[in-house]
Amino acid sequence: MRYIAHMKSATLPPLRVESSFRSEIEGVLKEGESLSSFVESSIRRTVHYRKTQSEFVARGLDSLAKVEAGAATHSAESVVAELQAKLNRALAAKGLKKRDV
Repeated sequence: MRYIAHMKSATLPPLRVESSFRSEIEGVLKEGESLSSFVESSIRRTVHYRKTQSEFVARGLDSLAKVEAGAATHSAESVVAELQAKLNRALAAKGLKKRDV
């Protein structure tokens, strides 16, 4: 039953590449890593990145719409000053010297 639970239910289309590129890919595989697992891992990372990027853009557009509708804004200087104060408090709590950015 354990084997069945991990079976893959779909395949990806074959990918044609130049033989020199395939050799290059095979040259960076880790010990015990197959070409198929490398390709799957790469695709998973790219899908995750693109989803994260889309969500980031959506949040940015939402924030822009709120600002255009009159939401409060903060200057870059006030944000940097707030972050600097937080950094200095954290450094002081660890007995480290305060730094200016």
